[in-house]
Amino acid sequence: MDVDIISEEENPMLHRTDVTFELTHEEATPSRLQVRDSLAAKLNKEADEVVVRTLDTKFGMRKTVGYAKVYESADHATEVEQDHMLERNKIAEETEADADADAEEA
Repeated sequence: MDVDIISEEENPMLHRTDVTFELTHEEATPSRLQVRDSLAAKLNKEADEVVVRTLDTKFGMRKTVGYAKVYESADHATEVEQDHMLERNKIAEETEADADADAEEA
């Protein structure tokens, strides 16, 4: 799966960058989590700082156009994003798991 960045727009008020990208894939459209991980790797960010909002694949095509929000930190993402988007991107669960692990260590 190849990820190409089409456009990036800074949004300093919300501590994020809005990214439009294009995926080229061989098989079926990749899952949201696979796309999130690939996009995070391309942008040198952690996976929990990337929220994939939309993926649009035309029927029969091997290209997908998507839109994502890349935050400065996972905390900024959890403060701003809607709960259902955090759940779809598996961010809320990771943050809660980290908090539970920290609580157990204390």
